[in-house]
Amino acid sequence: MSKLSTASLASLPRALSAPQYDRSQVSTGIVHFGVGGFHRAHQAMYLDRLMNAGKALDWGICGVGVLPADAAMKSVMDAQDCLYTLVLKNPDGTREGRVIGSITEYLLVPEDPEAVIAKMASPQIRIVSLTITEGGYNFHHVTGDFDADTPDVQADLAPGAVPATVFGLVTEALARRRDAGVPPFTVMSCDNIQGNGDVARRMFTAFADLRDPKLGEWMRANVAFPNSMVDRITPVTTDADRAMVAEDFGIEDAWPVVSEDFEQWVLEDHFPLGRPPFEDAGVQVVDDVEPYELMKLRLLNASHQGLCYFGYLAGYRYAHEVCQDPVFARFLLDYMEREATPTLKPLPGVDLDEYRHKLIERFSNEHVRDTLARLCAESSDRIPKWLLPVIRENLEAGGEIHRSAAIVASWARYDEGTDEQDEPITVVDRLRGPLMTAAARNREDPLAFVSQPELFGDLASNDRFVQAYTRALASLHDAGARAAVEELVRGPGNREGS
Repeated sequence: MSKLSTASLASLPRALSAPQYDRSQVSTGIVHFGVGGFHRAHQAMYLDRLMNAGKALDWGICGVGVLPADAAMKSVMDAQDCLYTLVLKNPDGTREGRVIGSITEYLLVPEDPEAVIAKMASPQIRIVSLTITEGGYNFHHVTGDFDADTPDVQADLAPGAVPATVFGLVTEALARRRDAGVPPFTVMSCDNIQGNGDVARRMFTAFADLRDPKLGEWMRANVAFPNSMVDRITPVTTDADRAMVAEDFGIEDAWPVVSEDFEQWVLEDHFPLGRPPFEDAGVQVVDDVEPYELMKLRLLNASHQGLCYFGYLAGYRYAHEVCQDPVFARFLLDYMEREATPTLKPLPGVDLDEYRHKLIERFSNEHVRDTLARLCAESSDRIPKWLLPVIRENLEAGGEIHRSAAIVASWARYDEGTDEQDEPITVVDRLRGPLMTAAARNREDPLAFVSQPELFGDLASNDRFVQAYTRALASLHDAGARAAVEELVRGPGNREGS
């Protein structure tokens, strides 16, 4: 069996699609931070699709890893000439395999930060894109301000420091382009944050202000930060996925990517130095992304939070197991229809009922095998942005909030650290310590968890939220997760007018 590389492309099995373009003719136009599974199943896939159509050959991607742990990805990308296999898992169980060739090189910041800066400073780079996770933007979850006090940021701001953070690296490259008279590249965020381009603008210019106020002012006036909405469920690659690629497609790939068959990318058209013809690859290029991103964040992403904690506590371990349970599916549809949808902006031409049911179908795809552990991770970066805005808007408008409040309660119960079978839960969160400390007091003080203003603001002082939250938490403790969900579906709360 051949290992995946440029040399093995000519002999790939027929079942596996190979790049139909000469990769030696691809030049780099994009630098991308955060080359994880999602980027490789999404943005890199769209570029590969364009290249297969004979387009965008000057928009190859240079991947960048910022953390020492990214050395593992660099090792694989170097060994495989930056090629990898993308496998789509269809709901009917069939699989489609395709080798992606749009990534041209991979650089590692801890190994050579100057090479990364020099690459971005080069005039041929016209876009710097980001999938650095919600937590990578370094903003306070209540104030939204840039957190300048983190050790990594402070180290980058020290006189003569060699940049190590994405903020330090990008601003240094922009400063060099400014000083050389080279127009700035566009910074394109592809993370699940509402107004991700606006957030990126605030965070990067705030860092630049601390380094040099004139640089910050220049960036505000000259650097484009388009907003975008991205969507494709992409579970973490497992050894079983590697074995499946070898068995089904006859190729040894050390780090393939698996994903569902659904894809969506809505992108604001703001690229002063140009961009690939993304619309030719199926991207929705629009003037205003916000209505689409609200739809996705509050329906899809918040629903993921709505299923993961309840499901894990009840003994499930995969998203499809939860959503194939009619009680959980009904709960999610009720949340989407009655609490999230009323907070959305008009979406002409979008059938929201069809979209909601499509989400349940996607979550129920047993072949994707999306783990609840993945969905439960880094909740402090997710719930404040995806779910709490739904609660606050409905509190202000007099809308229903008991399902949303119950999801928060399920998070609090999950962070107690054991499920209903007394099996330990590994809580993965940057705020793991304070979250679990607060959750340990749930029974003696039902408001302990939500009395963390840096996450929840003043919700603990809102009587209507407190009533819904404490009722749900008590139900979780007394009856268990599935019974709590059944109560939410059929109980008095489902007929509330609040």
